[in-house]
Amino acid sequence: MNPISRRSFVKGSLLAGVDAAAALSLPARGSSAHPAIASGNRFRLGANYVPRKGWWYCWQDWEQGAIVEDLKAIADLALDHIRIQCLWPIFQPGISNVSSSILENLHALLDAADKAGLDVEVTVLNGWMSGLQFLPAWVAPLKVPSQGHAGNLFTDPEVIAGEKLLFRRLAETVGRHRRFLGFDIGNELGVLQGISNRVTTEQADAWASDILGYCETIAPGKFHVNGADDSHWFAEFGFSRENLARTGQATVVHCYVYFTGALEHYKYSDPGSQHLAEYMVELAYAYQDDLRRKVWVEEVGSSPEWMPKSYLPEFMEHTVRNVVETGKCWGITWWSSHDMDPSIRGFASLEYTLGLLDLHNRPKPEGRKLAALAKELRSAQPGHPPPAPALVIPDHALARKTWPPDWTYGRPYMDLVARGRRPVIVLESRAQDDAYLKARGISELIPIARVAGTT
Repeated sequence: MNPISRRSFVKGSLLAGVDAAAALSLPARGSSAHPAIASGNRFRLGANYVPRKGWWYCWQDWEQGAIVEDLKAIADLALDHIRIQCLWPIFQPGISNVSSSILENLHALLDAADKAGLDVEVTVLNGWMSGLQFLPAWVAPLKVPSQGHAGNLFTDPEVIAGEKLLFRRLAETVGRHRRFLGFDIGNELGVLQGISNRVTTEQADAWASDILGYCETIAPGKFHVNGADDSHWFAEFGFSRENLARTGQATVVHCYVYFTGALEHYKYSDPGSQHLAEYMVELAYAYQDDLRRKVWVEEVGSSPEWMPKSYLPEFMEHTVRNVVETGKCWGITWWSSHDMDPSIRGFASLEYTLGLLDLHNRPKPEGRKLAALAKELRSAQPGHPPPAPALVIPDHALARKTWPPDWTYGRPYMDLVARGRRPVIVLESRAQDDAYLKARGISELIPIARVAGTT
């Protein structure tokens, strides 16, 4: 197997112990008030919705009946939420023009979700999705620079004002809908930071803080997040890990064994693959100030191009159970709800077979497995993870290039897992903070050099 990074792929595409922690720190703004978090410790299982008819191009050729059928099929898997994607050029073709008819379709989708009993996270700035760039003509690289405005979506004031217009119109349309969870400000924007909208970490963090703050202003108390890709957790690049872990209502991780480079180090059935999502949850949690804040596995999935088809349900079960056992996760949103119609051409082959459901809304083996896990977890009583040793890592010691992903932190973690240990992660800057360690129930610290030196 010879994996390629998202950045390499797009070039080709274009060419062809939580309770004890409560006393330690105050919650982030609104984090404990939102019903998505405040409704007890219920673990959430959902799906990234991919419409079986027309993919997300369906925004322009709306079939409400097909959407209703899809969402019922998702709900029949015992899932409780979906994450959806607003293709940016369709919603906002001009910097001052947001399509009213497309907004009506969005409201109709949330109505269908309500009928199915599903909550909805609305992902807004989808300049990147499924291996392709979907950018409006007024955003770089399509915009022709003029009068000092290059169209960078993170730094150009005119573009940022246009973005806020879109968020405001969306909030006016669905902000009070009973099924609206919140805004994911953008899908894997780190990819665009690497290929078409380059930005410093300081600029990226300032933009994310500004947009998330604006979301809180126009839709207060909702579940607003930054749906960043894995690159920031495996490199010193784009959004800082501190910003991702301390802004918005939850810390998002996307956990694919292929794109993170896990399959370059481990077999698909090795602990290093089965525990990848768990590792990313622990890594994200280590950067948080508020220990009551949750991590959201917003994207994870598996492909028969990465492992035998017969192993996909087992891989799913290992992934879900390992994440649940951390006690730190809000939920898992599997990618994706449906297979992709092969008549819709132009995407990488793996995109067409990632669904829990086939094109006739019939559950695939992975869908049946996730349904069984959802029913089990719904009736299970939340537990408290036992005390665990803590792997101590430098705050910032990863490579600045995003490919190959830097496993400086991940390899020692997986080595401990392979030895039967289930570590948590602590930053070096906090390793001498007795109050912090006590709040997390940590009694044993393992320097990363000690583990790395034995491998």
